[in-house]
Amino acid sequence: MTSGAEADGPVTTRDRIIDGASTLTTEHGWAWVTMSKVAEHVGVSRQTVYNEIGNKSALAEAMILEELARFLDLVNHAFDEHPTEMVNAIREASRAVLVFAQDNPLLHAVVSATHGADTELLPLLTTHSESLLGVAKLVVAERVAPYELQLAEKLEPAIDMVVRLVLSHVMQPSGTPDETADDIAWIADRVLRS
Repeated sequence: MTSGAEADGPVTTRDRIIDGASTLTTEHGWAWVTMSKVAEHVGVSRQTVYNEIGNKSALAEAMILEELARFLDLVNHAFDEHPTEMVNAIREASRAVLVFAQDNPLLHAVVSATHGADTELLPLLTTHSESLLGVAKLVVAERVAPYELQLAEKLEPAIDMVVRLVLSHVMQPSGTPDETADDIAWIADRVLRS
């Protein structure tokens, strides 16, 4: 795992801690991860981990948000590649996210965690996903804004629907990334252009 901060500047202690926790989670499962083990893996004191991150719940959320940033980079790239074709941008963004999700070791560790403390991570992607959804919806809203759409008063729920649909297929795929991306683009076209 490497932090998204590397492209933006120097890697901070916080970045290293989050990356270390992600690595340990993919290798051993979240139940195995402790603040002490993260500190040892990263080469800092346990107190440094607490000072930089907070408690284990905050570490879980930081890991999920860091991984979300990688997914959103793919979304931004798709919209950059299709500046005049919103549906093509949504199709490509969905496809890229779904392909990335297929081989994402942290996502697999979170989704496959089904017992004990491991279940602490799964709600961050499902029932307690407010921060994840909020960030994703902001990015998509920003990217959709330049397109000429006639549903200003319904844009927010339309974006919410598209983001939740993609997240649902990330968590539980029902087809290939290409097939699913085509379906999501078809739905987005009907909803966002209506």
